[in-house]
Amino acid sequence: MAITALISVVAYSALSSALSGAESVRSATVRAQQINQTLTLLSRDIRQVVNRSIVDEFDQRAPALSGGVLSRYPLTLTRAGWHNSTGAPRSTLQRVRWWIEDDALWRAHFPVLDRTPGTEAIETAMLDDVVGFEVRFLPAIAELKSDRDDVIDDRNWRDNWILDVSQPGLELPTPAAIEIVLELARAGEIRRLYVLPSS
Repeated sequence: MAITALISVVAYSALSSALSGAESVRSATVRAQQINQTLTLLSRDIRQVVNRSIVDEFDQRAPALSGGVLSRYPLTLTRAGWHNSTGAPRSTLQRVRWWIEDDALWRAHFPVLDRTPGTEAIETAMLDDVVGFEVRFLPAIAELKSDRDDVIDDRNWRDNWILDVSQPGLELPTPAAIEIVLELARAGEIRRLYVLPSS
């Protein structure tokens, strides 16, 4: 009887460990898929940027791309490639923005480019446990330099890509490159560099 009880305890422990390990693997796989889907969508947004400014809900012109630490949203842009499988009467261009709120990375898009006061964004929480989301901008590709160890020279990068309010009427061009730094609570830092299509 004691041997049977001992075998049962050992079998239960082994089964419990196996189930716990399987749950850990499943959880890690789901997290990796979430990170991959988020980075894929962010990459598509950036790689398909177009130099099309918009009129916002306050009837103010907004540049095709803006962002940084002084901007309301770290990244806002107009992109091409908005798939229209239903054939609805709308543009294939889309206005999107990315930001952090409540430790989550969010993405929003608008149903139209030029908005009215009643136009509402469609917001989606893309990824949770996000510690940081930084965007930097490079004005010209000729300024993209690195040293012998392929470490990127930071001196020419800008922390902000926003309109200069002291120069009204001036258009803000799209930058030549964007660097994204996404910091996740359990996965650490993910850094991506995108060279944008020429305007």
